[in-house]
Amino acid sequence: MPLTLLGQQNPLASPSEQLKLLTECGPRLPFETRLAHAGLSPLYTTGITVFQINVGKLCNQTCRHCHVDAGPDRTEIMSRETAELCVAALAQTDIPTVDVTGGAPELNPNFRWLVEQARRLNRQVMDRCNLSVLLLPSQVDLAEFLARHHVEIIASLPSYRASQTDTQRGDGIFEKSIHALRLLNRFGYGQPDSGLVLNLVYNPVGAFLPPKQEAIEAQFKKELRTRHGITFNRLYTITNMPISRFLEFLVESGNYDQYMTRLVNAFNPAAATGVMCRSTLSIGWDGRLYDCDFNQVLDLPLNHGMPSHIRDFDPTQLHHRRIITHNHCYGCTAGSGSSCGGATS
Repeated sequence: MPLTLLGQQNPLASPSEQLKLLTECGPRLPFETRLAHAGLSPLYTTGITVFQINVGKLCNQTCRHCHVDAGPDRTEIMSRETAELCVAALAQTDIPTVDVTGGAPELNPNFRWLVEQARRLNRQVMDRCNLSVLLLPSQVDLAEFLARHHVEIIASLPSYRASQTDTQRGDGIFEKSIHALRLLNRFGYGQPDSGLVLNLVYNPVGAFLPPKQEAIEAQFKKELRTRHGITFNRLYTITNMPISRFLEFLVESGNYDQYMTRLVNAFNPAAATGVMCRSTLSIGWDGRLYDCDFNQVLDLPLNHGMPSHIRDFDPTQLHHRRIITHNHCYGCTAGSGSSCGGATS
């Protein structure tokens, strides 16, 4: 399959086209085979500790690296009915963490209700925030709401330099992000002993792996504190997955083969044992169940006799299930590993 065919008719390839490319033009050694050589196949969950809810693809930004193809024109939004099913399922368990993502999850009209319900169940809530959403006129009280409910904020910031951030996320986004971070600091986020956690997420701006998490965290803390007076708790590094918009970039720039080779050569069995899918249940905006947010993009729902929708939630079955993998999983197992919580090894 010539790489030039990817996305020829549409700006982005369909899930089936992406999977075809990852198979036919992918690594010579399929991911499942690599797992088997490491004694890790088939890969099973170790129990659910993170209940991840993707509330939709609506976003106020259109980032080049976005793996869910989110943007202002997306209409996929989790309904109140599906949100209620999520809360009912959560209540059947003692899963400690609720991870709310999107899109910009805060733009879903049920976002605040979801947060309130999860907190009433005494669960930790994480909000994957793009920062600029905090400055929208419709969200003028959002920072105060998040602080009042002690929501942990996971905020994406590709660089402490304006040029690199704007290249990936759009013109002017860096300045908006700095403004939003200062706002969060004023509410106590990232401040010692406040109990309000502010973590940042770093994605490389380009077709390469992230640096060591500890080193880049120290650099970010120094630069943001010195230049902007901003403090935060942790910085997580996440590898750009070869799917959706980033896959399109790799193909268009001629970097696909090189990047996939880089991921394969950096395969780390220790990282594979700690991948996020082993402890996560991911719920799509329509209620369908997945092992992770990346599998949502590729339309790889749970299989092997597992429930397919949140309405059929069965914690006994789902806590120990076989994970669906494909060649994109090399992205989570390269180097120090990559997950929604940063490096895995």
